[in-house]
Amino acid sequence: MTHVLSDVSTMTTRGLRLVARDTDAMITAVVLPVIILLMFVLVFGGALDTGTEYIDYVTPGVILLAAGFGAANTAMAVERDMSGGMVDRLRSMPVNAWTVLSGHVVASLVKNLATTAIVFGVSILLGFRPQVTALEWLAAVGMILLFVGWITWLATLVGVLVRSPDAAGGFSFFVMFLPYVSSAFVPVDTLPSWLRGFAEHQPVTPVIETVRGLLTGDVAGTPGLADPGGTAALAITWCVGLGLVFAVAAGLAFRARR
Repeated sequence: MTHVLSDVSTMTTRGLRLVARDTDAMITAVVLPVIILLMFVLVFGGALDTGTEYIDYVTPGVILLAAGFGAANTAMAVERDMSGGMVDRLRSMPVNAWTVLSGHVVASLVKNLATTAIVFGVSILLGFRPQVTALEWLAAVGMILLFVGWITWLATLVGVLVRSPDAAGGFSFFVMFLPYVSSAFVPVDTLPSWLRGFAEHQPVTPVIETVRGLLTGDVAGTPGLADPGGTAALAITWCVGLGLVFAVAAGLAFRARR
């Protein structure tokens, strides 16, 4: 176990160095969510009625969107390791080669915490004023980390399976789609009936409602998720369940790929 933890620590440090060196990807992962936040708050916010201040409503959704962009970059980083010979070198050494996957996941968690803090800072400048206790802050951060965890393991699986950086980059389209078809930007009861069912029962919606409830005390726009405790339990179940499935699938795909 000590050997495994040492390998994971080494690969995490390597992943963070790769993130720091890829300044273009880092800037995009930070700037794009901030631009989306500014656009929705300053351009569309005055026309959207969510029953509360729009900056309070939209901030949790943009935070998860930022996490999704970070996960898309993880898919490309994993693919480069798989096709560039890095993993082949590890297989020939007394190293647990699969720890490269865990290193990318942990590095993604650290990176997304940084981008989340920046988005929080911009939202506070725009008027976001969460009235929460220290315990609620910790619970919100924990929920965000659970979300980042499962979506990063999904990105890792994509990076192992695909055979080109372009294919790995295509994962970002999937990541961008889920928050938009949820309660991130508008209440789901304003969506067409044929789309509302998907928005209410996909994994992003309960996560957003949980984070929103923790930060603002309001679970709005999702009739099927009116109970905050039930919403949090559902969000945790989604994140833990999907995280385990994608982590196991990524490990199996990694062992099978040569």
